Amino acid sequence: MKRVHFLLLSTILVGMLAGCSSPPPQSSDTNQQASSGSLSVTDFSGRKVTFSKIPTKVAALSNGEMDIVYALGGQLVGRPTSTAPLTIKEAASAEQIGTPHGMDMEKVALVQPDVVLGNNPLNLKDVPAVEALGSKMILTDANSVAEIKKQIGLFGEVLGKKTRADEQIQAIDKKISELQKNQPAAKIRALLVYGAPGTYMAALNNSLSGDILSIAGGENIASDYQSLDKYPQYAQLNTEKIIKSNPQVIFFMAHGDTDKVKEGFLKEMQMNAAWNSLDAVKNNRIEVLPSDLFGSNPGTRVIESLALMQKLLLSVK
Repeated sequence: MKRVHFLLLSTILVGMLAGCSSPPPQSSDTNQQASSGSLSVTDFSGRKVTFSKIPTKVAALSNGEMDIVYALGGQLVGRPTSTAPLTIKEAASAEQIGTPHGMDMEKVALVQPDVVLGNNPLNLKDVPAVEALGSKMILTDANSVAEIKKQIGLFGEVLGKKTRADEQIQAIDKKISELQKNQPAAKIRALLVYGAPGTYMAALNNSLSGDILSIAGGENIASDYQSLDKYPQYAQLNTEKIIKSNPQVIFFMAHGDTDKVKEGFLKEMQMNAAWNSLDAVKNNRIEVLPSDLFGSNPGTRVIESLALMQKLLLSVK
């Protein structure tokens, strides 16, 4: 009888010890990720970028990226260099660190960002210099509304703002649905001209403005033009083709001083009498688009870009 009691007690003790023992260890990868809290993302250049923690000191080289960061509830320590009025007043205290066409590495070193948001492919060459300062670099671009949505999602992941990012993306999708229900009865023939001093190009469908035009219900008359090698979203203006297509409206865009660049474009048009035969010219339908909504990536404000484009298209008689 005593032997039976002893065996029973031994069995109970073994069971208790088994219940108090630690669970089977997880894989080393799971343990490492949990302990380090690391975050890995892939940017638009295909580079895998890993952070040991959510970055809090952020710098941006373009207005679109700046807009997205603040729309997600973040803030910048470094912002794009610009002489234009600042659209986001909260960013006024951030150091101006340059643009995608020219970074000020001294200013970047001064603010010591955890991450710099740059352009793909313009800033790919700058990655080693930025990493040498101890910062990471995320490269994106915005040649379509879909890419802006992808930017928002990526930045939301990097900054730990996924819920806010999803809300912004849903707002864009909602606006697109509204526009699709209010399309012009017939597609409006349009020419998109991007201007810089002494240079004028036609925006193609694979450009952001071309995509916005298409979504809003317009027809890009330059859709089949040969793209430029250095600027694949644009093409040379082809007077013969433009006259043949006879656009009903010409949309003019520029980065910076739009009025000054437009003045030069109108002078060139006046030198070619053939332009006067266009419906757009005869009906005085040359629309200057706001540079902050069309001259560069508007970020989450692409909703405003889409709404304005459709409003202008619907006003064409």
